[in-house]
Amino acid sequence: MEDSIDDFMQSVGSQDSKPDGFLEKMKNSLGKMKARRRIGNEIHDLKKQITEVAERNERYKAREVFSKAKNTTVDPRALAIFQHASEFVGIDEPKAEIIKLLTQGASTQEKMNLVSIVGSGGMGKTTLANQVYQYLKGKFQCRVFVSVSRNPDMMNILRTILSEVSSQRYTDTEAGSIQQVIIKITDFLVDKRYFVVLDDIWDVDTWDIIKLAFPLTRSGSIIITTTRKNDVAESCHSKPFNGHIYSIRALNMVHSRQLFYTRLFNSEENCPSYLKKVSENILEKCAGLPLAIIAISGLLANTKSIEGQWKQVEDSIGRALERNPSIEGMMKILSLSYFDLPAHLKSCLLCLSIFPEDSVVQKKVLINRWIAERIIHTEAGYSKTYEFGERCFNELINRSLIQPGDTNRYGMVKSCRLHDTILDFIISKSIEENFVTLVGVPSLTVGTQSKVCRLSLQAGKQKELIVPRGLVLSHVRSLDVFGESVKIPSMDKFSHLRFLDFEDCKQLENHHLENIDKLFQLRYLSLRWARKVSKLPEQIGRLWCLEVLNLRGTSVCELPASIVNLKRLVHLLLNPDVTLPCGISKLQALEKLKLVGVYSQSFNFLQQFEQQQYLKVLALDFEDYNSADRENAENECKKTIIVASLTNLGNLLSLTVWDVPEFVRESLCPIPLSLQKLKVLRSSILHVPNWVGSLVNLQELRLDLVRAEQEDLYILGGLPVLRCLILRIDGREIRNTSLTRVIVCGEVGFPCLRVFNYYSRYVVMNLTFAAGAMPMVDDLSIAFHPENTESLGTSGDFDLRIENLPSLVKIRCIVHGNWSDGSRGKAAKAAILEAANAHPNRPTLSLLW
Repeated sequence: MEDSIDDFMQSVGSQDSKPDGFLEKMKNSLGKMKARRRIGNEIHDLKKQITEVAERNERYKAREVFSKAKNTTVDPRALAIFQHASEFVGIDEPKAEIIKLLTQGASTQEKMNLVSIVGSGGMGKTTLANQVYQYLKGKFQCRVFVSVSRNPDMMNILRTILSEVSSQRYTDTEAGSIQQVIIKITDFLVDKRYFVVLDDIWDVDTWDIIKLAFPLTRSGSIIITTTRKNDVAESCHSKPFNGHIYSIRALNMVHSRQLFYTRLFNSEENCPSYLKKVSENILEKCAGLPLAIIAISGLLANTKSIEGQWKQVEDSIGRALERNPSIEGMMKILSLSYFDLPAHLKSCLLCLSIFPEDSVVQKKVLINRWIAERIIHTEAGYSKTYEFGERCFNELINRSLIQPGDTNRYGMVKSCRLHDTILDFIISKSIEENFVTLVGVPSLTVGTQSKVCRLSLQAGKQKELIVPRGLVLSHVRSLDVFGESVKIPSMDKFSHLRFLDFEDCKQLENHHLENIDKLFQLRYLSLRWARKVSKLPEQIGRLWCLEVLNLRGTSVCELPASIVNLKRLVHLLLNPDVTLPCGISKLQALEKLKLVGVYSQSFNFLQQFEQQQYLKVLALDFEDYNSADRENAENECKKTIIVASLTNLGNLLSLTVWDVPEFVRESLCPIPLSLQKLKVLRSSILHVPNWVGSLVNLQELRLDLVRAEQEDLYILGGLPVLRCLILRIDGREIRNTSLTRVIVCGEVGFPCLRVFNYYSRYVVMNLTFAAGAMPMVDDLSIAFHPENTESLGTSGDFDLRIENLPSLVKIRCIVHGNWSDGSRGKAAKAAILEAANAHPNRPTLSLLW
């Protein structure tokens, strides 16, 4: 239906059709008449189909879903299920058993100790292995936790192992062959104790390759593998390793109750008495399978606490898991959760079947996909639609259908991943409903229908992945490329494409973007980290519907002049050395623009900048990429123009500035009072200017200071809604000078501050927290150098008085300097440990040096 309407609008309303002369105008009119007649016939046929569907639906009286989507934020109990699983899934006993198997006789055993955890999907193998890893990893020089998965990319896995154990960047681990990477890992580990977890191994051949990377010449090293396959576990158990097989057990009823009731009511005691019996019946049917309990509790958490509705859930489960506590039974549970979703959430969930197994999916990319394909849509504009997308994302987490990944400083989830079993389920649904066509996944068929709605190309071990012949690509809504051996199809085959993601596509080159103007419905285009792309075609200006364009990490240095024709462009993400054309004032829908290299732009561009009235997010880089002379007159003039423009950006919410310390001088106050986030990076300044105190809406602030003094804290403490404060003290110019103690007390303020980061790399920590200081701070990160603390002229050099932070729950401390030589370093470590242990909240402590 959408394609028919889009074709019609394109044929009768094309902005390119401007015929000259009588005959040309007549041909154009006749063409539009034919298009109207064709669309009339198609709409008639479509109306007939809709009527038939409505009549069938009325006959079958499809039941209402159990629950209604009502959540706007992530339920903290849903987060706790994944973040603190060790506290309530009965993991202590199996954890102790595995630790004993790994460590027994470690000092005298010539062979390496290895434990293979085996069990069906959803039993908690990964959680158990991770808990053991977190407990033991601090005792090893080299350690790594890596997911192998069903269709492993061996080169990627081995490079990840090398990167983690050697502390190299992943990009520095490139090698010509798998054998060469294995040799590099072996050479590095040959004289070291190491701890490796290989999660989710599916076949013996994979294990036979990976095990070659681990030398047996050093006793005390250990390996954990997890697998669903008994033959894999047996292979891991065999020589030359001192291997043990650990068959994971289902949860007993006590632990099942603990997991279930904690998710729903925070504790069993809070469960209403009238729901106890039906809850017990549901738990019996879950048969101790953690994933089943989590999925069902996620469903019930969105259902009214009414016995009748819970009984309906119980009856719908049947006895599948009770008879067969394995994948087949789990699918019954997941079907129940899936069919309880509203229609738009079903589509949102099925979109995750596009990604390869074990992918970490960024929330903003996922929501932008939903928007581009109009799976979610509001009439209030892009920002409001994105907010609605966040609510949909949160709803899927609350229902435990997706697992939360990384969180930001405020505890907001920024990424997600899928349990393998849930991914298998939604892939089966996607194929069944012809939602996604997967090409290159060995264990899956591409489906029976030739008409493709969404195409996911996933390159595996084959030499080159080619789109199969016979697939009809003209209706494809989204195209995703994963892997380096995919042959990029021609763009002119995807006339209705709306979402195109070439992120990290190393084989993408300029010529692959030819005919991109044929994608007249394209709304999202990401070329992020496609380094071989150096030029965009001029025809890109014909993508009238484009809303998001991401060019970060490409080699593009100049945008074509036609870019200003993209009247619907909302997000434009660039490298700082990219030159933008004049006419930016035409991009009136633009809300996010980053990263703009100020000195790379023309004067005309900068003078038009103040007309971007709808701009909400802006990042500016004042580093000169084209001249060694940064302080020339031309640059000074450009700086003046862009700073003056900022005062007119009345809707600006977020501003990031690089490499311009004088930007925040006292005499200059260019910042709109609407600003909620301000970051001034690589720009050390002497003190906090007074005008910062006027930013009454500021919630997040990052500043680089030469030193921090009492007056600076008073200015910052007066910000009424500040939630996150990051101060980085450069200190190189003052490390041999005397410092004064800065006291943070109740008078300083900080009424709403939750996150406080104070990084002082080259000088001593000169902060002390007095009574009443920062009453809401629960996340504290500090870094300092322990030497020369006598310059403070006080005793108790490392007594920060963190006990005066009443809400503290997490501490991260980095102590710079040489631990082995510095007695003051050891004293600092002991003082931080003692203070953390003495704090009444017993905050978690991460201590690095």
